Amino acid sequence: MKRLWLVFYFFCGVLVSAQQTDYVDFKKIEADISFFIDSSRVYGYETITFKIIKPTDSIFIDAKNMKLRDLYLKDSPLIEVDFTQDENKIWVKHNFAKDKEYKLFINYKVDPKKALYFLKRKKGPQIWTQGQGKYTSNWLPSIDDVNDKIIFELQILSKDSLKVISNGALTDVESFYKYKRWYYKMKKPMSSYLVALVVGDYDKKVETSKSGIPLEYYYYPEDSLKIEPTYRYTKLMFDFLEDEIGFPYPWQNYKQVPVHDFLYAGMENTSLTIFSDAFMVDSTGFNDKNYVNVNAHELAHQWFGDLVTATSGEHHWLQEGFATYYALLAEKEVFGEDYYMFNLYNSAQELARQDLAGNGTSLLNPKSSSLTFYQRGTWVLHALRDKVGSIVFRTAVKNYLDKHQFTNVETSDFISEVETLYEKPLDDFVAKWIVDKAFPFEDAIEILKRQSIFINEYIMVDCETNSSKCSNYLKYYASDEAKIKVIGQRPDLVSKETFNESLKVRQAIAQYLTKIPEALKGKYEILLDDKSYLTIESALYNLWVNFPLERSKYLNKTKSVIGFNDKNVRLLWLVLALNTLEYESDKNDEYLKELMSYTDPQQHFELRMKAFEYLNLIGACEVNCQNNLRETTKHHNWRMVKFSKAMLEKLNQN
Repeated sequence: MKRLWLVFYFFCGVLVSAQQTDYVDFKKIEADISFFIDSSRVYGYETITFKIIKPTDSIFIDAKNMKLRDLYLKDSPLIEVDFTQDENKIWVKHNFAKDKEYKLFINYKVDPKKALYFLKRKKGPQIWTQGQGKYTSNWLPSIDDVNDKIIFELQILSKDSLKVISNGALTDVESFYKYKRWYYKMKKPMSSYLVALVVGDYDKKVETSKSGIPLEYYYYPEDSLKIEPTYRYTKLMFDFLEDEIGFPYPWQNYKQVPVHDFLYAGMENTSLTIFSDAFMVDSTGFNDKNYVNVNAHELAHQWFGDLVTATSGEHHWLQEGFATYYALLAEKEVFGEDYYMFNLYNSAQELARQDLAGNGTSLLNPKSSSLTFYQRGTWVLHALRDKVGSIVFRTAVKNYLDKHQFTNVETSDFISEVETLYEKPLDDFVAKWIVDKAFPFEDAIEILKRQSIFINEYIMVDCETNSSKCSNYLKYYASDEAKIKVIGQRPDLVSKETFNESLKVRQAIAQYLTKIPEALKGKYEILLDDKSYLTIESALYNLWVNFPLERSKYLNKTKSVIGFNDKNVRLLWLVLALNTLEYESDKNDEYLKELMSYTDPQQHFELRMKAFEYLNLIGACEVNCQNNLRETTKHHNWRMVKFSKAMLEKLNQN
């Protein structure tokens, strides 16, 4: 009989899983988790508190490939219950009564296949999570449905030499033997995909927002000089967003933690943003590739995505579009109005190109591209604000957050708030900007032209259709963006005077002026002193190619420059040194060994990809290189896997 029951509940679970929120309300998950880094295993036990809305004889918990050690209902006395599980869920059978609250205890162990990652760095081990798109239920029995919001309290055991960071407030740390147990508590409910933790060797710096929220900036001990450039403008943007949104930051604190080989740029876990340590930059790196945009985007998600969460993929733009828009507003506060308008102009161009390629979709299509969700969503909000006015727009956003805080939303929930204040229907606007497949490019450009003199001037500068005035654009007043546009189209117009322009313009010179006239050689060499690793990288290569008799001089000048975390300048330098016969030929083995070392498994995946590319370019990706390359086909980061498979295929063909 029990065998038949198991089969029945397996199929029943598949049929009714989407409706569980109709009859069960999960209130709280209290979990005690232990990590053993060497085995990549998780041991845990947890208590799940839930209330029955409608009588039912079963509930389920999402739990991927869990090995259960114990399961029962906490009551007086304890109640052993029948349960079964497949590779995705645990089904619990019991006569659950309406309006009664239950506590389910689960003791488990698991070797997570995804969503929680154990990494080995040269500077020490690291553990981090990624729940969105991967499911927290790979390491913590929980509820994958974003529409069920739960209060989480985590106790996390790890080695005493490592710090543990998780959602909410740290309430206690207990030490015993060689371990510590860290206690984190949330006060408000959130979706399970936003549960997060990081374990590793970190220090931190703390600031306090204008409203009194602790802002915690984590960093590796060896990166102490990168704290200020990496987290620059964080407090300014936090204070701005609280004022602009009009709804107080909804969580107890805000933490940001860089991690090794992260899957994305950043992830907006509730009160705990995890981001790629590639964004840890020094003051020079800040000028080329900084964390400001990702910082602002993930912070905006704390309201749009975490506080209010889309009910389904159909309304995903309510998270990504809002976060992108408010991040751009925060960047406008830092970098100015022209920066804001130029980003909107570029995103409109990208959306138009997407339509021309036949890939445009409605913003309500759950399979839309990231470009659509992020940038078209941004444009909806910019155009809507232009249409209804800032007062109506800002008040509607505040009302929307007030009404739907800690719950789930659809597009109509937001639009109805705007319509109420605007006192006119927005059906035509919604049809054009949200529902239609085609992005209204012409409307977007007209809005920008009406709002920005800067954009009008930029559009006028076009050396492909009107070259007669192009040299004047570089000589006289024009924006940096316009001058970069000219240099990209007509690098031959660069003169000695052009080298006196801004850092961004000189960066464009290094990028586009690849054939260097003898008359500009002296000015071009000065680019090697610029506070820009991108400029130094391009200038070094172009000078090395154009003036072969002076290669040793250029190599000596840049010998100590490393570049970003992917060592972009250093890797190029090693390859150029190996290919300069007259330069330190007695150290070729040493330089090749260094280049090869950057393919090792403990290195950052972006550094490894660059090293593999260079070794292949110079025909030096031999046995050790290829072994390391094969190892990366099992890497957790999809970009590394895609790269390595493509390169191995090329090597096999050759």
